[in-house]
Parts: sequence; structure tokens; C-alpha cells
Amino acid sequence: MKILVALKQVPDTESKIKIADSACTIDQGDLKWITSPNDEYALEEAIRMKEAQGAEVIAVSIGGDKAKDVLRNALALGADGAVLLKAEATDDPLSTARALANFAKGKDFNIIFTGHKCYGNDNGSVGQMTAELLGLPHVHVVTKLNITENKFIAEREGDAGVEIIEGNLPAVITAQRGLNEPRYANLKGIMAAKKKPIEEIDCVLEDATIKVASLALPPARSEGKRIDGDPATQVAELVSLLSSEAKIF
Repeated sequence: MKILVALKQVPDTESKIKIADSACTIDQGDLKWITSPNDEYALEEAIRMKEAQGAEVIAVSIGGDKAKDVLRNALALGADGAVLLKAEATDDPLSTARALANFAKGKDFNIIFTGHKCYGNDNGSVGQMTAELLGLPHVHVVTKLNITENKFIAEREGDAGVEIIEGNLPAVITAQRGLNEPRYANLKGIMAAKKKPIEEIDCVLEDATIKVASLALPPARSEGKRIDGDPATQVAELVSLLSSEAKIF
């Protein structure tokens, strides 16, 4: 079995975000970069399948040299190979999906894993677009997965409850929180990953279908109000504020 896992490098979720002077992107000067957390669930599931069934796991990422960090981490965790599609990182989901589909085409991957959405842009559509471009079945926001021979049984949380979806491989699966608990790389894995090669392929992304016109930070929250007094006084004051200031009735 061959498994492809698509990973994206994103700013650390604890980073303080600043808008660049262009007002069309974020200032990347002081940012720490990590693997998008939802992609970690995808990678962990692939590695567990490797351990259980002897699958070959290939990690792929789109970006510049700094994106090699997420690939090194994937190798440290247990991926067998890593590929960097060298291009300027993009937040355009269709351009990303086309690049992934072009890379995966003809390589006989049984499963393509992605996170169900990337931290940062939250498009949540790369996996589905990749599946459509490759003509493959897919299941989105998977929380449980079982592979038997050439079939999959996946569970996802739908509006009406848990949905169980069955289908044939090859397929595209997008992972979310609840599918598993991602592991941390150990020292042995980290040291071994430093010696493993990362294949680099020049990648020309097609013109973006989505372009950012401008970015702005959300307005600062106003200070809260403290209402003093006994319960009856507090209730009367709260009702008055909800009517006069919040204007909810």
C-alpha cells in the first residue's frame, strides 16, 4: 500500500500576527512555523497504517526551502520519503489542489491524506478538489477510519449525527481532530531524519483563482463592565444595559 500525505507549513498558532506594510499579507519576520495541526492527524493516521499493514508513506509539501522543516519532521515521525514541490507558497486552494493532483497522478497511491482544513486560511477544500481532479472518491472531516483490502469504512460527524461511509480505494481522506492523537518525534527519529534526502521538484503554480485584496486585524474588544450591588440591583442594572446599550430588546 502506498500513502501520500500532504502537509502545509503555517504560522505557530501562538504567534502574534502582524499585518505587513502591503496590507495584503502577514509580516513573516518573527514568526515560528509549524505543520498545520489538522495535517498532523493525517500524518499520524498514515504512520499507524504503515505500522499495522506495512504501507509506504510519502510526505509532500508545497513551498520554499523553509517548508523542508515540516518534511524533516514527517521523516522523524516515520514517513519513508519526502517531496518538496518548490514554489512560492500559496493560499489559493485550487492552485494547491492542481499541484498535488499533478504530482500524485500515475504514482498509484492507494490513499491520499490531507488535513480537513489548514490553519490560517481555513478554506477546507484542497482535499475535495484534489479528489475531483484525480477522479477519486473522498470523505471529508473523518474521525474514524478502517481499511480492509481495497475498501475503506470512514466515520464523520454530520449535522444529523455520525455518518458511516464506505467506498473503494484509491481515495482521498481529510482528517480532523478525533481521528487519533498525533505522536511527538523522538531523538532517534530526529537524528535519522537529518540524513534522509528530500526530493525537490520545481513546481509552477497556476494563476490563483483567489487573491487577497487586503488584510486587517479585528478591532480590539472594549472593556467589560462590572455591576455591583445585591442580586436584585445587579439584575435590574443588567436588564437596563441590555436594553439601552446592547439593544437586544
